[in-house]
Amino acid sequence: MSDSTLRHLVLCRFTEQTSAAEVASISADFATLKHSVPGVLLFECGVNVSPEGLDQGYTHCFRLDFAGTAERDGYLVHPTHLAFVERFKPWLAQVLVLDYVAG
Repeated sequence: MSDSTLRHLVLCRFTEQTSAAEVASISADFATLKHSVPGVLLFECGVNVSPEGLDQGYTHCFRLDFAGTAERDGYLVHPTHLAFVERFKPWLAQVLVLDYVAG
């Protein structure tokens, strides 16, 4: 990946009713977007392990990398991504999305 890679971070706080199995299912579904939406260079996810206590309740981070803004913009409106977002919403208490250019 180049130093101009656009990174798309999605931080999630799930509802109290969301089970660990549901979070695992959501994460697995999210990962499939790399293979079904053009332009996704990388997908990774993880659980917050910071000892600082500054997470404000966000427990999971999802990262997608794109070659640039055009690829990210295509992803945002892609029907597969939009359908995933609609399925995902009921389990979210809060979401924070940040995009930045690496480098």
